[in-house]
Amino acid sequence: MHIASAPFGSWKSPITADMIVADSQGLGQVVRDGADMYWSETRPVERGRNAIVRWRDGRFAEVLPAPFSARSRVHEYGGGAYTVADGVLYFCNDADQRVYRTEPGSLPHSLTPDGKHRFADLVVDRRRRQLIAVCEDHTSTPVKNSIVAIDLTREHAVRTLAAGADFYAAPRLSPDGARFAWLEWNHPDMPWDGTQLWCADLTDHGEVVNRRRVAGGRDESVLQPTFGPDGLLYFVSDRSDWWNLCRWRDGRIEAMASMEAEVGGPHWIFGESAYAFLSSHEAILACNHHGMWALNLLDLNTGRLTEVSSPYCEIRSLVAGDGRALFIGAAISEPPAVVSFNASKHRFETLRRSTATTPHADYLSAPEAMEFKTTRGESAHAFFYAPANRDFAAPAGERPPLLVLSHGGPTAAASPALNLKLQYWTSRGFAVLDVNYRGSSGFGRTYRRALYGQWGIADVEDCVHAAWHVLERGHTDSTRLAIRGGSAGGYTTLCVLAFHDTFRAGAVYYGVSDLEALARETHKFEQHYLDQLIGPYPARRDLYVARSPIHHVPQLSCPVIFFQGLEDKVVPPDQTETMVKALRAKRIPVACLEFEDEAHGFRRAETIKRALEAELYFYSRIFGFTAADVLPPVLIENL
Repeated sequence: MHIASAPFGSWKSPITADMIVADSQGLGQVVRDGADMYWSETRPVERGRNAIVRWRDGRFAEVLPAPFSARSRVHEYGGGAYTVADGVLYFCNDADQRVYRTEPGSLPHSLTPDGKHRFADLVVDRRRRQLIAVCEDHTSTPVKNSIVAIDLTREHAVRTLAAGADFYAAPRLSPDGARFAWLEWNHPDMPWDGTQLWCADLTDHGEVVNRRRVAGGRDESVLQPTFGPDGLLYFVSDRSDWWNLCRWRDGRIEAMASMEAEVGGPHWIFGESAYAFLSSHEAILACNHHGMWALNLLDLNTGRLTEVSSPYCEIRSLVAGDGRALFIGAAISEPPAVVSFNASKHRFETLRRSTATTPHADYLSAPEAMEFKTTRGESAHAFFYAPANRDFAAPAGERPPLLVLSHGGPTAAASPALNLKLQYWTSRGFAVLDVNYRGSSGFGRTYRRALYGQWGIADVEDCVHAAWHVLERGHTDSTRLAIRGGSAGGYTTLCVLAFHDTFRAGAVYYGVSDLEALARETHKFEQHYLDQLIGPYPARRDLYVARSPIHHVPQLSCPVIFFQGLEDKVVPPDQTETMVKALRAKRIPVACLEFEDEAHGFRRAETIKRALEAELYFYSRIFGFTAADVLPPVLIENL
């Protein structure tokens, strides 16, 4: 096989932007209805529509007709947008946020009235012929959250079951329908800080009586309550520093499987699940340890935990029953897929892949887990990817450019699972460093809270020290360092560029530049998030100014490209506009691409393709290489 010599960054790759967006879909919430399995698919080629697919007897069937799209906007991030019971689909429609019902062969019809209400986390109450859901009421200011019951026998009849707290999540019914559990929490806490788990009885008329708090508080984050087949209430709690499984029995809380790994992650979206019940005596758990996920079987009687050998390093949306589990799983060399697991035969079956095409392994870079020293004598974590392309090698002595990734959240986590958007870079000759800075999930509560009061400092230091760690090994070019990030990761990126001179270029996707503006303008869910990450506002306005990149443009001296959705309600577009104007005035090379009808996170094929190619074009101009791809030009001012 002939190997051509070409500079890093200029390699021809089969992993194109067209390949990434064509015939691909984001796989979402998995639901089990008897023997039938369902999942959602976010389809870029359908302008980001969320379709619902059913798997029955080895065949696919679409059960949600276009243009309907199952997407909730509660907390702006949504999730938990549909459920299925006895073959009937109930879903939140993206366009109007009303709840609809549809049966096979019939068009959807609305269950909730037209108005400024949003719904999520739907649960069917067969006993009372109602749908229980989280409701977000936008008819007044401030926005009000509650749990409601939607009558299935009367049109547009909605009544409140629980109200008074700032936020609600995860309404769940016991198998006999007699008990009702839910989560609630209040400002200034986020759900990964402190939540309360409540349980109550439901009368035959649907009245909530005998309320009692089971677990949680300001210093305990409770997630994913579920009644088991034994009728006991199970939940995940970080009372041990790690999100581990517990259950409530006879008025006592029992730790089910203590481990230095986390069963689940922070509650940004509704409907996620990291454990489920295979039978009355066995559960299956998805556990995250330092960014690596694994499946475990748990004997509910003895507490014995057995790890399941599998190729999957990322696992989410786990459901189970009758000895089978279904989840979305990804491996180091395989993209996300809907996977079925037969526990008795220990057999995995792929039902649906997120993309129809997977590049040959010779074009894929394998992750190397790294732990490195950072400030204050602490350590942080990252995954390093070397350039990989079987058709090319760089000229002797040349070192590759390094692209550092700062994830969002900031409670999210870098994953070693195959990500074609990451491999887009490595297959062209970039080295990539995906950083799990302090504040990331999967490392326990202490590591997650290490960012409190230190946002814009600890995460920034970790990204800089991660780059230094790789440079010291001699694997990358110190003159061609770039950093990119979106949302909270975009803020980290801007702070790195403003407060350090390590990097030579940056790419910011819908990133925060002005913390004061964010504190004043952001939506209800994150209204007090910065109280923990920075300090209370306006009492600590000094910190907000000191850590806002917009106030430190004179210290920023390298080129930056910005990407922004004009419908973004999480990080409003003026955050990007203000930063671009400031860089333009300082005569720093700057580019900005804005996208109509895109919100927080890009969903449309044309947007994803344009952004990816524009970023590559930007680096080619800044770092002085000629990309092998034919790329639409980008206006880079002051270059």
